[in-house]
Amino acid sequence: MTAHDTDGVLDRVALNRALLARQLLLERSPMGAADALEHLVGMQAQAPEPPYTGLWTRLAAFRPEELSELLESRAAVRLVLMRSTLHLVTARDCLRLRPVLHGSLARSLTSTFGRKVAGLDLAEVAARGRALVEKEPLTLGRLGTQLAEHWPDRDAFALANAVRALVPLVQTPPRGLWGRGGQAVHTTAEAWLNHPLEADDTPDHMVLRHLAAFGPATVKDVQTWSGMTGLAAVVRRLGPRLRTFRDENGAVLYDLPDAPRPDPGTPAPVRFLPEFDNILLSHADRSRILTVEQRARVLTRNGLVRSTFLVDGFVRGLWRIEREADAAHLVLEPFSPVDRARRRELTEEGMRLLAFAAADRTPAGVRFGPAAA
Repeated sequence: MTAHDTDGVLDRVALNRALLARQLLLERSPMGAADALEHLVGMQAQAPEPPYTGLWTRLAAFRPEELSELLESRAAVRLVLMRSTLHLVTARDCLRLRPVLHGSLARSLTSTFGRKVAGLDLAEVAARGRALVEKEPLTLGRLGTQLAEHWPDRDAFALANAVRALVPLVQTPPRGLWGRGGQAVHTTAEAWLNHPLEADDTPDHMVLRHLAAFGPATVKDVQTWSGMTGLAAVVRRLGPRLRTFRDENGAVLYDLPDAPRPDPGTPAPVRFLPEFDNILLSHADRSRILTVEQRARVLTRNGLVRSTFLVDGFVRGLWRIEREADAAHLVLEPFSPVDRARRRELTEEGMRLLAFAAADRTPAGVRFGPAAA
């Protein structure tokens, strides 16, 4: 099948329902946390709490202790992966995804710290950094300070980030555990997991997994999600294993033959998404989940991705929890008026969210901003 011989057009709603089905947001899944992490190809995790809320909103019987236990037992780890951002993934995915992304992480280092690392023997920096964190887990600040003792004319922050880009550094607990704090201290994935990275650095399986979790998708979508470039050739190589469609603008979409593509009329329940949820970050064209105008309100200039709620499958507003001495409110900021039936659904689901995310407080109710009037 050629790019011009496709299986039809998928409109915005059809793409939305396919995305929700694969993201476990049409109905909560019976999966356990580890299986869900692998199905979703990890969860973005700049802050410790969002992966917990992200699994709660997707799984039928999720307990936060389940994810903490995965981190403490070293069955899951936190490290920089797709888009050079921190992700929480299973140990198995750490070992197989990190080699695939090595080149894109190295390019990101050059684009971000180009002049500050120019002229350095980066292999030597990486080797010295690896030795330091394997001797003793370190914060990036301490790692940079120790590296600067050897390269005193260089920026310590840039040196530490060079190591993070070139060496698979994982954050060790208690960082990332539910209800517990801790500095982000790092050692190597190989030392922490007592296993080498996989030798296969070809991106084919990673592309297929993106389609399973986020498809149907264009080549640009896969590249946006992964942070990689040059994936058109990979998709062409995978072509015999894929189906192709077009979106409403004529762009070619690739997909797995047996992946779910629900009827566009399939009802979508209200859902609460945490900060940094990958569903909002994994396509070049994000119209299947939010509008261009909404992006400016959800994705801030300083790199934050705010907590959102979905109504009928699409982003309709922001949410936050306001904690008092012994109570907690859920505050919703809709982008447009919400009718009475949807307000009731949001309130019911919001109270469940409060019981989960603010379990140390009495759930005191859900407040709607003025747009919902």
